[in-house]
Amino acid sequence: MDNNQNMPREKLSKKGAAALSDVELLQIVIGSGGKGNDFKQIAKNLSEKVRKVGLDALTLEDVMSIKGIGFAVAARVFASLEFCSRKFTKQTAPLIDSPEKAAEQFNFIRNRKQEHFALITLNGARRLINPHVITIGTLTASLVHPREVFSVAIEERAASIIIAHNHPSGVLDISEDDREVSSRIKQAGELLGIRLDDHIVVAGDDFVSAMV
Repeated sequence: MDNNQNMPREKLSKKGAAALSDVELLQIVIGSGGKGNDFKQIAKNLSEKVRKVGLDALTLEDVMSIKGIGFAVAARVFASLEFCSRKFTKQTAPLIDSPEKAAEQFNFIRNRKQEHFALITLNGARRLINPHVITIGTLTASLVHPREVFSVAIEERAASIIIAHNHPSGVLDISEDDREVSSRIKQAGELLGIRLDDHIVVAGDDFVSAMV
């Protein structure tokens, strides 16, 4: 085994993680540069890529763009960075892990005089990215096009979305149009790999799910 690879591991064992540089930490995560590749240089290049792109915006493709990193290593590195970002970075965005918390995010459309179709985008840890209003007017499947819904989700690299609309009448009855919208958005999301977590109808102080 390459002695250069052993050095960061030995340093970790003797002195702890705090004693290692960013590049040395990445050397351990990468494991090996492969035949003909300087794995310390690979770690340096990866560290520079993370610095330039930013951890929040880093993609698997960014990691794989580093010479000497194949898919298996890139997946391990990317998963490690994502896990650390989720678990150890201070989280300020709200966690949306219940229908009640989701409904709270749509308070801004509850008392509108016209129907508003809105959505919230969520990351893989189910934390809020952003809320959006997509259309204003009578809600029908023909007016709510998956293109408008998922263009926002794709741009924000959302793992899932929750859609919602208000009933200005104050009545929470679920219509066939409501169910058709749910079905259409859900099917489109399955094709794109972006999950529809729920479709919430709000009216006054109440809400109900319109998921099929």
